[in-house]
Amino acid sequence: MMDVLIEGGEALIGSDLIDASIHVADGRIAEVSSRSGSASVRLNSDGLIALPGIVDMHGDAFERQMMPRPGVDFPIDMALVDSDRQAIANGITTVFHATTWSWEPGLRGTENAHRLLNAIEDMQPRLAADTRFHLRQETFNLDAEPTIAEWLAAGRVDLLAFNDHMHMTAASMSNPKKRARMVERSGLSESEFDKLVERVMARAGDVPASIARLASIARDHGVPLLSHDDESPEQRYGFRELGIDIAEFPINEETARSAIESGDFTVFGAPNVVRGGSHTGWTSAADMVSKGLCSILASDYYYPAPLHAAFLLAADSILPLQQAWALISGAPAAATGLHDRGQIAAGKRADVILVDAREPLRPRVVAAVTGGRVVHLTEPERILSAIPALRRVEPA
Repeated sequence: MMDVLIEGGEALIGSDLIDASIHVADGRIAEVSSRSGSASVRLNSDGLIALPGIVDMHGDAFERQMMPRPGVDFPIDMALVDSDRQAIANGITTVFHATTWSWEPGLRGTENAHRLLNAIEDMQPRLAADTRFHLRQETFNLDAEPTIAEWLAAGRVDLLAFNDHMHMTAASMSNPKKRARMVERSGLSESEFDKLVERVMARAGDVPASIARLASIARDHGVPLLSHDDESPEQRYGFRELGIDIAEFPINEETARSAIESGDFTVFGAPNVVRGGSHTGWTSAADMVSKGLCSILASDYYYPAPLHAAFLLAADSILPLQQAWALISGAPAAATGLHDRGQIAAGKRADVILVDAREPLRPRVVAAVTGGRVVHLTEPERILSAIPALRRVEPA
């Protein structure tokens, strides 16, 4: 693997933005210093900011590549390649594809869950971003428990989240528009969908024990655990008792505060910050950040959002850029147990992005290095070979 020297611009080192050269070798950051040096490839970062690659622990935008319109499917390998390109171009160097396994057939059904896991495992070496499997288990999907237990034991799941959209589904059944969308997504007839919902709801009493069993297996195998859309401090406490210490999208301030005060991580959507509020009308992510109640920002459904959210928080004087960047890099790396990344420091995995931030509200990723490889570059003139030319020897 060739070595790379990034030099000429600023870099986020620790909590400071300083002029620094970053030497990458064998996929790791070999040295960070104020001096120049030599390398197989020199990358001129003049006018740019070198930042740790974004760690996106919850993103499901890839679903739109799989099914751009309801009922219109495309091959998963094509979808993953396209999603990988989008992620890298927006500075995301570690991707957790949030794959929902629901009791519903269709996009989030059993077949796609299996196909996605197999495709991610098969394609990982060919993707630019470090791509991982975040399984979102719909808690009423009780039939999936044995398979998920096997996947956890085999080390095939990188994150396990517990979702419960069953009650929302039941509440939406009386709304013709929402019901029609759910039926269309499932691929069932209306009567078949009604019977399925009734059958699944009938097993509500079995759900808590299933959550507890899967959480125990995940803990035994070191898989980080998340709960989704926590509604109250009491519900958060119940999940915490099971070792589930990451709260995804708590729906109110009281619950987020309870999580933070107990030492849990809280995850909010970066699109919420960029758009100025939640599309569901729930908690404002920027407000949670300003109150110290947000640990992590995730792309959720839009890959450009983390990059833009960090710079927007800085532009709005909610957080300095260094702290805002920790929400999308260092903190998610820590929460997911990836202690080899999230910082630019000697010995860390060489995941570094170069950002043109001359327009703070429209930052642009110029280059991305993942695992020591230059995988994205929009300005090829910044690449300078450092290998000296061979000296021509004239014949005697």
